[in-house]
Amino acid sequence: MRRLAALLAGATLVLALAVAAAPGSSAQGRAPVLGRAVAGATGPQVRLARLASVVPAYRGGPTVASTGETVDVRVSDSVPAEIATPERWAEFLAHLEHGPELAQLTVYIVTFDEMQSVCSDQALGCYMANTLVAPDETAFDTTPEEIIRHEYGHHIAFHRLNPPWVAVDWGPKRWASTMNVCARVARSALYPGNESSQYSLNPGEAWAETYRILQERKAGDTTGSWQIVDSSLFPNAAALQAAEQDVIHPWTGPTTRTFTRVYGKKTARVWWIPLSTPLDGDYRLAATVPARGSADVALVSSNRSAVLSRAQWIGQRSKQAQGTICGQRSLFVRVTERGLLGRVRVSVTTP
Repeated sequence: MRRLAALLAGATLVLALAVAAAPGSSAQGRAPVLGRAVAGATGPQVRLARLASVVPAYRGGPTVASTGETVDVRVSDSVPAEIATPERWAEFLAHLEHGPELAQLTVYIVTFDEMQSVCSDQALGCYMANTLVAPDETAFDTTPEEIIRHEYGHHIAFHRLNPPWVAVDWGPKRWASTMNVCARVARSALYPGNESSQYSLNPGEAWAETYRILQERKAGDTTGSWQIVDSSLFPNAAALQAAEQDVIHPWTGPTTRTFTRVYGKKTARVWWIPLSTPLDGDYRLAATVPARGSADVALVSSNRSAVLSRAQWIGQRSKQAQGTICGQRSLFVRVTERGLLGRVRVSVTTP
């Protein structure tokens, strides 16, 4: 579960899990936060069940927006009809940049107290696997629109791919690569999925805030604040462009490129194959070499000096290597033929 955070005016953001406070404990003086509940007795399924008891009656449901899309918006009967309507929020959501994941979302617009009863007394809103809960009132200087934009960012990540990582924690593929999430995690500068002590360095939350900023700018608002995550994660133009691509043209899978060379008597023994690797993720390098050949096939750094991995024999004529691209934006495959002449075929699969 993800839940939206805010800063009390002049106060320090308190980072805590939605389930951190024991029953009966006081949250006095603590600012609401956004996070994901841990699995167990207080996990998403229990909170969804709690939602049914906290909001037993609502108006709305599947609502057709002016775009022709159907958005499932349910407004608690505790919210006055003159304040919130399913139609208003269906229109709002349909006009956010989105993909087909919108059809899988159920949105509950509730009172602030109902929201906290479901999400936690530390929350301003929350997202739980296709369910978004938000209040229809401004709290801690955070508007319902800001809350819903942020939480919808989590919904997008929930429906995006970023193998070998989980996009809801690391962010979608293009944005996470542009922000060098993998390399920053490797040096303990970011903490995917951390909803407590390292909340401000959680790239999953930075992604949701980036989506919020992107949508605010699309709506003509360039004054949006950036308070709940670290300033080092504030998106530049490249990050915003990558985020938009993740929304409207989701990454669907790796790409395989094949290269062939025939070694003759006068062919240079070392073959350098340049690779552009703009996206982080798993790679696979495979090579077919001449029978009884002894070609050395390696993945090498952009400066041609460091061997990142060397293909190993998996058959009489086949070699293979695999690993993870993490921050390297260009690489080389180096093929060194030391044995018989003939055809060498190399295939490289990258994100």
